[in-house]
Amino acid sequence: MSLPQNLFYAESHEWSLLNDDGTISVGITNHAQDALGDIVFLELPSLGAKLDAKMSCAVVESVKAASDIYAPLSGTIVAINDELTAQPEMINSNPYDSWFFKLAPNNVDDLKSLLNADAYKTLIGG
Repeated sequence: MSLPQNLFYAESHEWSLLNDDGTISVGITNHAQDALGDIVFLELPSLGAKLDAKMSCAVVESVKAASDIYAPLSGTIVAINDELTAQPEMINSNPYDSWFFKLAPNNVDDLKSLLNADAYKTLIGG
């Protein structure tokens, strides 16, 4: 599977998208959802929560396991995807359109500390 080139990737398998308004949308990669299997539950952070980079901030549960989701950057939660909490299986069918939350980053330049698509592909052995 080809990886979207416009995303940034964390070693913990989250993707980040820089939106036009300066916020960052965050979700999990296809590799992560594939390893988890059928996703049945999603617990998201609260609006207004202040996160530090690499902080556990959400939980995804599948029929196989529960997995923490980590903040790729420091910032404040400005939106959560309620549709996804109601239908977590959407993560399995389209992980790159299934954003979990949006954050206003403390420093947008911190995106440069994440992996590009080629580096992430190497990380996962693709």
